[in-house]
Amino acid sequence: MTRWLVTGAGGMLGREVVALLGSSVTALSRADLDITDRSAVVAAVADHDVVVNTAAWTDVDGAEAHEAAATAVNGDAVALLATACADAGARLIQLSTDYVFDGHGTTPYAEDAPTAPINAYGRSKLVGERAALAAGGYVVRTAWLYGAHGRNFVATMLTLAATRDTVDVVTDQVGQPTWARVLAAQLVELGGRAVAGAAPPGVYHGTATGVASWFDLARATFATVGLDPERVRPTTSDRFVRPAPRPSYSVLAHDNWTLAGVSPQPDWQSQLKEALATGTLT
Repeated sequence: MTRWLVTGAGGMLGREVVALLGSSVTALSRADLDITDRSAVVAAVADHDVVVNTAAWTDVDGAEAHEAAATAVNGDAVALLATACADAGARLIQLSTDYVFDGHGTTPYAEDAPTAPINAYGRSKLVGERAALAAGGYVVRTAWLYGAHGRNFVATMLTLAATRDTVDVVTDQVGQPTWARVLAAQLVELGGRAVAGAAPPGVYHGTATGVASWFDLARATFATVGLDPERVRPTTSDRFVRPAPRPSYSVLAHDNWTLAGVSPQPDWQSQLKEALATGTLT
């Protein structure tokens, strides 16, 4: 039996991975494991075959003011995990982000496209990527993630739908809305293939296929639950100034999954319909 360790197991994605793995997983939340603690990391990794690191500093705007702290979690701690995994013979799957790109593209970013993060959060995650890859690990970039656990855009739209007549949502940021449960299944399959020696280490893009703006996603959310999508009104990003700049184009290519023998994810529309049908996002 493959022995799995999931760090950040109390978060949205971590909980989905743990649910899929059942009794074969050691699930450690932030309270259980400080991934910046070298000795604790070494002890946690021991006797595991696959480590899925979903622990992260996720406050994008907060990272602008506290980049060193964000990098300690998203970068330096990943180096500790990568070294511990290499020493223990475990495969590390490190979660990363579309924010490692500048967001100025017009065609989907390939796995080997040049990175150029435009904010502190992206820079901190890129440090983690490089550490994981240098140790022979797997980096899975994801984006626009939503699910049953934790704050996310789809759940926010459902909340706003119950309290506002209309909602203004930007049309000038596009990406690939991705259900955490689908990504979790992809991670589990990748880990299994990695242990079997059938998946080469490197970068993989764990997002849905297709393209949508936040406006498209909001309208689709309303329509799918039987609400009038015309209640969602278009606007632009200059109406919502944030401390950290956001990439306007977050569309990722998925070519490397074929190298691992793993199927790319289905389209974002079908994922959203299935996720909302579970009734767990409200």
